[in-house]
Amino acid sequence: MRLILQFLRPYRRLCLFTILVMILDVAGGLLVPRLTADMINIGVESGNIDYMIGKGIAMLAVAVLAGAGALIGSWLCADLSAKIGQDMRNMVYEKSLTFSDHDFDQFGTGSMITRTLNDINIIQQSVVWCIQMVLPVPAVCVMGVGMAFAIDTVMGFLLIAVTLLIIVLAVLVTRKASAIFGRLQQLLDRMNVVLRENLTGVRVIRAFNKEKDEEKRMRKTFEDYAETAVSANLLFAGLESTAFFVINIAIVAILWIGGDRIGAGFMEIGDITALTEYSILILFYIIMAQMVIILLPRARVCIGRIREVLEKEPEIREGEGRPESENAKSMRDTDGSAVCMGDSGLEAASFSNVSFRFPDADEYALTDLNFTCRKGETTAVIGGTGSGKSTIAKLLLRFHDVTEGSICVGGADVRTISQHELRSRISYVPQKAWLFSGTIADNLCYGNENATEEEMRRILSVAQADFVSSLANGLDAHVAQGGTNYSGGQKQRLAIARALMKKADLYIFDDSFSALDFKTDAALRKALKKEVADAAVLIIAQRINTILNADQILVLDEGRIVGLGRHEELMEHCPVYREIAESQMKGGVEVG
Repeated sequence: MRLILQFLRPYRRLCLFTILVMILDVAGGLLVPRLTADMINIGVESGNIDYMIGKGIAMLAVAVLAGAGALIGSWLCADLSAKIGQDMRNMVYEKSLTFSDHDFDQFGTGSMITRTLNDINIIQQSVVWCIQMVLPVPAVCVMGVGMAFAIDTVMGFLLIAVTLLIIVLAVLVTRKASAIFGRLQQLLDRMNVVLRENLTGVRVIRAFNKEKDEEKRMRKTFEDYAETAVSANLLFAGLESTAFFVINIAIVAILWIGGDRIGAGFMEIGDITALTEYSILILFYIIMAQMVIILLPRARVCIGRIREVLEKEPEIREGEGRPESENAKSMRDTDGSAVCMGDSGLEAASFSNVSFRFPDADEYALTDLNFTCRKGETTAVIGGTGSGKSTIAKLLLRFHDVTEGSICVGGADVRTISQHELRSRISYVPQKAWLFSGTIADNLCYGNENATEEEMRRILSVAQADFVSSLANGLDAHVAQGGTNYSGGQKQRLAIARALMKKADLYIFDDSFSALDFKTDAALRKALKKEVADAAVLIIAQRINTILNADQILVLDEGRIVGLGRHEELMEHCPVYREIAESQMKGGVEVG
């Protein structure tokens, strides 16, 4: 509830005005039966046509005002719902941007999609329904019962009894619905995950002839959801049947007891009409509120799931990281600021005694790394699969925080500067080239939103992406989501061009040349050397040919540095590097 109030607080006036308009609608609905009763009791019995016409005009005016209140109230509710949904989605999205990979994996992509779309949509609907159908209930009950008591005390107590019966029924049904709707949201998450796995892994499924198995898995997931949804709908069916039964019993009771009261002279015949309409209105609003209340447990589950995201403490916090180890603390100046050992204007990034362990992991992924990336030089990282090469790039970008030691970029510990400032200094090409839907120009503008067409064509030439000029629309050529309408090599070159559009101190290429042939690879590295001559370059590679001319090569083995130097030095003194080179020569790759 506190979370909803947090989002409603900026719209206090809108909420208050909406409630007042809804009460106007309720008051008009309750006033019409009173006017009808007076028309029957006075106008019909006395045959006064003018009185009946006057009451009819008054009824029309009240109906118009009540209708206007209902329309305005609905419009205001929709406006309020849209604003709350927008604020919630923006906040969830902004919060997700602060998550590390580990934080995000705790929720999962499927669950985050469900929370952002379906869960918030349910919360929006619940807010609207509560304002339109639940909040007016106290006013309807108090005003309706008050008017019933004004007519006859016995009939007032009858309406109170019926109202209490419906409320007790609502409480019992709500308790049962809570568990059902909680399970329903979990099953919706599961459906999302299974569908996503089948769509993204369709080629793997076909390759292993697992279509039937996946069909069974999907059917089981959908059947579980369907069974739970049927249970929820049975509650609605039972509630609707009970509601109609209670309404009709209440009308019968009013006619039966009211007839006796009229005979005894306590009531007039027109009062029966008013009491019948009061009971129908009260019970209608209570039953509608009850149907909304049945859905509130589902909304409560959704609110809890949104709260989990918003209250999640990020593993990486802005401007601060995990508690430092003793050796990291020793590298702080007297004023507490981070000091990068040996830092100079030429050093783009440096690792000082860095060790890293993934959350919940027992062993270190990287251990005691010490090296520096200098401007005007190319640093390469090579090693076997799982040696921790890509983890170095993730630590530099602060997708994770170091467990021990420190990483400095631009002379400052990455944990003491904002992530925006950190990433403004770095341009990154990920291991898996990813392009956004739109055009080639749109993707290049991610690197520099003010880039001219001439700059784009020059950078494409550096990235060996000259194929763009042969496309029908050139820079305006269509790019599908993920760049699936281009080959692996084309995607890599476009991703490299996007990174080169950004002027940075450090360029990181995470195995970004793997899909290129040797001729294109060599031409790209030659052009790259001129383009980023004033910046530091970090290349993470598996092919030795890609890093032959690097100023320093870092050789990793099980997360440790086992070699650091140029190609010739490592071939002579580093067995791990020599083994990698020899294995590639045996595989038909010319090295040297």
